Amino acid sequence: MLIDTTQLALERALEGSSLRQQAFASNLANVNTPGYQRRDVDFHSALAGAMRSGDAKTALAGVSIEADVDRTSVVRADGSSVDVDAESAKLAANGLEYEQLTSAAHVRIEILRIAMGVA
Repeated sequence: MLIDTTQLALERALEGSSLRQQAFASNLANVNTPGYQRRDVDFHSALAGAMRSGDAKTALAGVSIEADVDRTSVVRADGSSVDVDAESAKLAANGLEYEQLTSAAHVRIEILRIAMGVA
């Protein structure tokens, strides 16, 4: 099968990283919005749990990845919980992670192309 557990995990990780990037961008866009609560996407825990299950492939297919309000962030006097410096650093780190995931997916596709003699 061309779609194995590793490929499915890579796809779901790319999806999670993309959603996380959107959440960080939204947080930065709302940095000065009074009462805004920062959001984050914890796809790492969801994917790790799925990989530990007895049937990782089925579990990965059913993993729900979505943005949630981060209740652990410090709230400023105006009620916002976005720290522009911390958010910018997380945005950059997540961008690097997305690039690494994309590179890994590309290498896997190239290996399949070589194996099929289409390279």
